[in-house]
Amino acid sequence: MTPLLPSGFADRLPPHADAAAAVEARVLAVAHSHGYERADPPLVEYADALGSRLKAGALRDAVRFVDPVSQRTLAVRPDLTAQVARIAATRMAHHPRPVRLSYAGSILRLRAGELAPARERRQLGCELIGLDTVAAVQELLGLAVEALGAAGATGLSIDLTLPDLVDTLAAGPLPVADVQALRERLDAKDAGGVAAISPEYLPLIEAAGPFASALERLRAFDKTGVLRDRLDGLSALAPRLEGRATLTLDPTERHGFEYQSWLGFSLFVDGVGAEVGRGGTYSLLHEGGGEEVATGFSLFADALVASASPPERRRLFLPLGTPAEAGAAMRGEGWVTVAALAPGDTPEAQLCTHLWRPDGVKLLRE
Repeated sequence: MTPLLPSGFADRLPPHADAAAAVEARVLAVAHSHGYERADPPLVEYADALGSRLKAGALRDAVRFVDPVSQRTLAVRPDLTAQVARIAATRMAHHPRPVRLSYAGSILRLRAGELAPARERRQLGCELIGLDTVAAVQELLGLAVEALGAAGATGLSIDLTLPDLVDTLAAGPLPVADVQALRERLDAKDAGGVAAISPEYLPLIEAAGPFASALERLRAFDKTGVLRDRLDGLSALAPRLEGRATLTLDPTERHGFEYQSWLGFSLFVDGVGAEVGRGGTYSLLHEGGGEEVATGFSLFADALVASASPPERRRLFLPLGTPAEAGAAMRGEGWVTVAALAPGDTPEAQLCTHLWRPDGVKLLRE
């Protein structure tokens, strides 16, 4: 049987499409209330421009094709962060810093993994362009927590990481010949592999877990003080999140944090096995080679909808001949009304839960 859609794509049917739109609206409303104004970049850009804004590039997972008009290679965005970086670096380069931007839109990945097979996803988030300080991270983490709460998520957990930790140590007190190989072994928690490259890094494998104890182990490891500023920054984050989220720390986690700088974080909620968001500090590139720091986070709307309870339909059936003003009055009270258009229309056929009558509203089913 011929499939209706390519692998990795799916229709979102009612009422789940409405639920997804509501989640998106609530998240963006929280962002707007904190001064993050929405930017809406196009789905497709010139590939070279899209891939040049973030240090680690942005085209590894991009679908590319040749534009029949310009004959240049175009790319469908695999991530919205690079596009927001472009807007900040070009169209809003004159804007006083920091710039607060929010966004929401579909992204397309060239391929997907077995655990996350979707190739098209809805991404929404916020970027603070011009700052990567502890204060900036505090604002973005607080905003992410508030947005997730508004979306109906519960049981929030935040896993912090230090993406440039190995680079910092290798350039300072603990030089190593093959930094990339060491990063990979640490990321995989491969103690044997780490010992073969540089046994001095083995304590980092143990320096992961609940935030307070992991931070204490990292401070004990940092005998030269090269990590003091980063660790002090981490310590300053905890009081602002106490009681709002569970904090963990995995200092050498690199997967998914290829372009983040001194801090990265993953967001988890009850009911979803995978992360529902990710963020951190990073640098974006300007024309002519200049750099600008930034802090931001992205949320994955599909995961957030999956974490929520199934949306409830509450639909009021208006029988044939119901006065128009009566229907308008019910909608003014917050009802979703469905009007009969033919004599044979029934509340059951229109998936209605209530029936309008001149003497009041009747509940049809529990």
